Amino acid sequence: MAGAEELLLAIQRFLAGSKAPVLIEPGEGHIALTRDSYHLELQNGRLTLQAWNQDRNVVRKVTGISAERTGRLDLLVEHFGKRTGTLQLLDLARPQTQSASKRGARLHYRETFGRSLSRQFPGWTLSELTTEQDLQHSLSPVYPRAFLKKGASGLAAIGAAPENADCSGILSFGLIWLDYLRKREPKIKVAGLVLFLPSGQERTTCLRLLYLDEAKAHCTVYVYSSEGYEQRIDLQDYGNLDTHLQTRRSASPLTNAKTDAWVEQLCRIPGVEAIDGGDGSLSLRVRGMEFAKRTAEAFVFGLETKYTAHASNLMEIDALARHLASKRSGENPDKRSLLYQSHPERWLESQVRASVQSLDASLEQFPIYGQVPAFAGGERGVIDLLATERDGRLAVIELKATEDIHLPLQALDYWMRVKWHVDRDEFTPNGYFPGMPLRKLAPRLLLVAPALNFHSTSEIILGYFSASIDVERMGVSMDWRRSLQVVFRLPGAASAA
Repeated sequence: MAGAEELLLAIQRFLAGSKAPVLIEPGEGHIALTRDSYHLELQNGRLTLQAWNQDRNVVRKVTGISAERTGRLDLLVEHFGKRTGTLQLLDLARPQTQSASKRGARLHYRETFGRSLSRQFPGWTLSELTTEQDLQHSLSPVYPRAFLKKGASGLAAIGAAPENADCSGILSFGLIWLDYLRKREPKIKVAGLVLFLPSGQERTTCLRLLYLDEAKAHCTVYVYSSEGYEQRIDLQDYGNLDTHLQTRRSASPLTNAKTDAWVEQLCRIPGVEAIDGGDGSLSLRVRGMEFAKRTAEAFVFGLETKYTAHASNLMEIDALARHLASKRSGENPDKRSLLYQSHPERWLESQVRASVQSLDASLEQFPIYGQVPAFAGGERGVIDLLATERDGRLAVIELKATEDIHLPLQALDYWMRVKWHVDRDEFTPNGYFPGMPLRKLAPRLLLVAPALNFHSTSEIILGYFSASIDVERMGVSMDWRRSLQVVFRLPGAASAA
């Protein structure tokens, strides 16, 4: 065991080599260690560390070091009353310490969350409170979760820390937690799910809850302020959607006949597709990857960086398109190439656009629209397509080429917005599906992904959807880049087993 002087030198050495040192005690927030916020005292063979900020004052006797590595020093300490414990000193300027810092923040909010539950549910026993990851049951450490009991009744609870930049994932993990507890505790009636969210970050979750089966999920939402004030909210206050349907303008030809001819020439290359952007632009792509774009003002080309095209660039653009067509091909033997692997959702979108009737024969092949209505912030990680059946009912198609636990609820986000505009008869007046009489029915929802890439929890989450949502999962063959073939289709939460 190191002596007190050695411990002092180790701490001083750590602080001298750190740009943003902080102290973290399990279950508490961190304290920045600036020149005026800590004190080290060596007296009578005892080393005492004191640190403070506006909220806390920590005084601990340092008794040892349990681990020392770059950017991190783990200390053994003694509390008042001879209780032993640990402290961490971290340098937040080092990337390798970020995970430890995040874990410290989660542990801190876990304790706050527990106190919130005790205040809001007096008479209930807090049987379980954890932030531990459970890979087997797809339970995330990002959101602390709890189990409340009172006699033979139970409640599942989950919270989002104020540091979470995006709390939209809380409902997926909350429903998984609720389902897990109901299966784990057969003698307890787990009545529903309680969610705690920072004030201002609850809207997405509340909108989703309006389309869940109340009898199955029975969800309650609380919001909390930075001052610790908590309030139960009424979901009906969130019934209005902030959504806008942009008037659609068809791609218009340029006045430059020579440039118009470029588009025609490039579209003759096998694999090249021209996608109407709806804003008057035309996107030229190879299996989903854009290599050129025509607007009313200009013609640009390039992959990451766009350049204005001139006549002298035509051969270069042609060569780029042909190179993409060879690399982004289901027949390409080099499956590891960057161009083959890039933008898999866009490639899957291209396959669906080309043969949407292979998904469902009732769907019209044309027109198919993307990102309607558009979401703020652009890319959402999934691709949204809007098609119509022959009888005029709209169909929302959500595409995901990789496993994603949040796919069902992300699809619900888009579906509810399409339904909002359907209910108000806004598609036809804004230029969508010209000449096609649309029915005022809630749209179908089709979730499309490679058969083995549906997350195992999709059935659980879909099982809490309202029965009014006509949802179907379609698994396509794993060689979908070569040929799009549906290998299974399952309604709602039906099991593939």
